[in-house]
Amino acid sequence: MKKILGLTYGGLQKKLVRLVLAIVIATVGLFALAALWQSRMLTSIVEETRVEQQEAISRTSDEIMRAMLEKSFVQSAGLYASLADNDFSEIVKNVYMLQSMAEGLLQNGGTLAPAELELPDLSQDGTASAMVLCEDGVDYTQSEYLGLIAHLKNPMIAMVANSDKINACYIGLADGTHYAVDLNTVDKYDENGELIPFPVRERPWYRGAVEAGKLYLTGIETDAFSGELTITCSIPLKVNGKIVGVAGADIFLDNMDDFVESSSEKEGYRFVINQEGQVILAPKNNELFSAEMASQATDLRESSNRELAAFVAETLLRPTKLTTVSIDGTDYYMAGAPMPSVGWAVISVIRRDITEMPEQQMLTEYDEINDAATGTFRSKGARTMRTLLLLILLVAGLSVVAALAESRRIVKPIEEMTKDIYASGSTGEPFGMKDIYRTDDEIELLAESFAELSWKVRQYIRDITEITKEKERVSTELHMANRIQASMLPSVFPAYPERGEFDIYASMDPAREVGGDFYDFFLIDNDHLCIVMADVSGKGVPAALFMMISKVILQSCAMLGKSAAEILTKTNEAICSSNPEEMFVTVWLGILEISTGRLTAANAGHEYPAMLKDGRFCLMKDRHGLVIGGMPTVRYKEYEIQMEPGDKLFVYTDGVPEATNDEGEMFGLEEMLTALNREPQGTTDQILKNVRMAVDDFADGAEQFDDITMLCLEYRGTGNENPPETV
Repeated sequence: MKKILGLTYGGLQKKLVRLVLAIVIATVGLFALAALWQSRMLTSIVEETRVEQQEAISRTSDEIMRAMLEKSFVQSAGLYASLADNDFSEIVKNVYMLQSMAEGLLQNGGTLAPAELELPDLSQDGTASAMVLCEDGVDYTQSEYLGLIAHLKNPMIAMVANSDKINACYIGLADGTHYAVDLNTVDKYDENGELIPFPVRERPWYRGAVEAGKLYLTGIETDAFSGELTITCSIPLKVNGKIVGVAGADIFLDNMDDFVESSSEKEGYRFVINQEGQVILAPKNNELFSAEMASQATDLRESSNRELAAFVAETLLRPTKLTTVSIDGTDYYMAGAPMPSVGWAVISVIRRDITEMPEQQMLTEYDEINDAATGTFRSKGARTMRTLLLLILLVAGLSVVAALAESRRIVKPIEEMTKDIYASGSTGEPFGMKDIYRTDDEIELLAESFAELSWKVRQYIRDITEITKEKERVSTELHMANRIQASMLPSVFPAYPERGEFDIYASMDPAREVGGDFYDFFLIDNDHLCIVMADVSGKGVPAALFMMISKVILQSCAMLGKSAAEILTKTNEAICSSNPEEMFVTVWLGILEISTGRLTAANAGHEYPAMLKDGRFCLMKDRHGLVIGGMPTVRYKEYEIQMEPGDKLFVYTDGVPEATNDEGEMFGLEEMLTALNREPQGTTDQILKNVRMAVDDFADGAEQFDDITMLCLEYRGTGNENPPETV
């Protein structure tokens, strides 16, 4: 003990002073942490405010931009569609006019002499000239209508010559002849100067118009002679209600290409789709759609992208609002409008991030201003932290002096408390409150805490003792339940040593103390052996109790002489009549007629059995009925298997194929069959041992969560009078 300024200093008092010093230091640290936390909190508030302001700027900018796009982008899409529709309406009118003139000639031109028919004239290449073409093997001079159609030469030449949108116009007849006005004649002949046959009725424009029975526009097709890409507008010609030909016009795509190519990524791309939802015109080098041949083009209405498919379908019907569509992770604004004349539509598309560039620029400028303000805030905050630290150190010094002055008053009750705690630990008596501890400060609270803790420890020890006793009792009862359950299953093998006609072996390994699987076999009479394999839903004691009930009911129904299907039906009715927990059981049940080898079986939602035939085990995928206990009105169906001497039957529960290893992989049916076929001619017990060995090797010690139950039956026939050897 030492005396400092008249105060005794040493022992517990010394430790108390050290404790106070530690508390003071901790307090200083806490103050520092609090100041730091406050600083960071303020910084966080500033940052959150910054984020909120950015979101407000972004939201307002987005609303303004969307409103502008709603007005301008949607209107421009409608305008583009209207302009394009005007171009095509002129073409449609020309085709309708050609139809009207042709049908008028065909119906009322009986008094007209056939006009002169001309083959393609090489000297007229490059100018609009009339020509006759026909299919291979067709004599155009024998055509009934071609001479009348030739009277339309001048109107058709005028149509091509005076239109900057029509490349060629023509009339194909149902007899395989074709009358056309075209700008090209050279490509109608081959290298030998022979006229190239033209398969009129096989061309898409002809077939499409005939099938539609009205105005028809093809997709992008290849011209039969030049190989250039073209779109054809065609319409059927009818005489007395019968289609005798098709009138059509090839469309120049130059104007439409210019219309599409003039669009850009910055201002938005424009696309044209036909009535089939196929893109027929698209800007080059755009990242979304490309125009393809009709035979290769896809219908965007059937796209896996539901947003895009719905938008395209609506655009073909009516003008759309501004719509956001996500394609390959990128958002696009889209607007479209139909072209009523031809049933097509124009779609305008712009990337959403392009429209957000002004917003990003505004946010960047805001960040620069905010960063400058944040720097000023942090500089002044650091100065405040230094001032606060000096104040904390001053308070800490004063606290140490006060602690030294008060330490003597505190030491005495603490020393007494220490003695009582040691005494409580030695004698086992609980720590109790004394008057000396009632200091109306933390010492009193500490003493009360020790008293409460002492009481709780004693209570905890009593509780642990009771729990241990209860656990031992439950463990004993579960062990007894396991023995009772095992005693209910046939376990003496060979089961019928006096019967040489068959051999049977079975095993059941529960995943817990008691299980829900069970097997059974018993003689209904001297010539009928009943075999049961079942799996109850759930695990543990409830499943075990349900298993016992199900086993007793099944055996009782079987001993009444019922068929396999009737046994399952009666069992299901009995269980469903009193099943408040709604448990169920899967069952495979078979009845072997020992004298003939005929096995009659029924399956109530159980696993497929495996049968040894011709030297190998194979799964027999029988018809499944509903599980027992699922529905009271179920009627089960049965089937027959003819077993020959040497055949084996293997039935099991799902614990075999669903056995798992540490990686969560399942054993599976293929591995089960491999194990069965390792020694297919072995004894029944050896076959079960092989399967169990394969399951154990696969699981490699991993805990199993389902019972593993198996049964194997070997039919030896009535000619075998010698009983099997005892296992």
